[in-house]
Amino acid sequence: MIDTHCHLDYLDDPSSARGELGLNVMVCIGASPEHARNVVALAEQFPDVYATVGLHPTDTDEDNPEARRGLETLALHPRVVGIGESGLDDYWNGTGRAAQLSAFEWQLDLARRLGKPLVIHTRDKQGQDSAHRGVMEVLEQWPDVPVILHCFSGHPDLLRFGLERGEHTFFGFAGNTTYKNAHALHAAARTLPLERLLLETDAPFLAPVPRRGKPNRPGYVRHTLDFIAALREMPADVLERMTDANARRVYGLGAE
Repeated sequence: MIDTHCHLDYLDDPSSARGELGLNVMVCIGASPEHARNVVALAEQFPDVYATVGLHPTDTDEDNPEARRGLETLALHPRVVGIGESGLDDYWNGTGRAAQLSAFEWQLDLARRLGKPLVIHTRDKQGQDSAHRGVMEVLEQWPDVPVILHCFSGHPDLLRFGLERGEHTFFGFAGNTTYKNAHALHAAARTLPLERLLLETDAPFLAPVPRRGKPNRPGYVRHTLDFIAALREMPADVLERMTDANARRVYGLGAE
């Protein structure tokens, strides 16, 4: 099984996650210059680890020409399969929208130039959706860049937008999909076309039920798989094969 989005270098012992609960591939996100270097090193060390490199919207204080040059060099590494995570975050105060947009546009351009997907982070304050609206406005100008809507929130307009955008848009479902009150996520996970669905953990964050409240681990992606399979009333092994195939397609991982 594939975890399409985790922060493996945040774990005390990254090697301990290998093979956990049948996990055989991890895509590790390097969303700052430091973490990009860390995850590329892990991808060089372990054959079941791949990496993305980029700049998180809450880390735009690190956005400068030297950082961009370093990330663009790392992005050429053969074990790097995507760019980001990038996007817009209006959850935290003091994170400038202009700086986020600049970093977002640069990473979209880098993804287009390298033919790799962009992993998109979108987060708003409770009851607001300015970041979601902003992401849609930006992506309208980049219709040909493959994107993964990481930790998809269930936002209905972003769901419609992503579906209308076509085969270049994938939706990543994380452990919060299993939470009892995540009704919009449940509806999206139940009805989304299977060829657009990806599974992720965002480990060590957002641990799924029955591990909620504890540090998340890449292998716990299987709990999200089981939950969505039950929502869709389909065998978990069939959903696993389909979501793994989607992950291999969008990240260019090739056959198992």
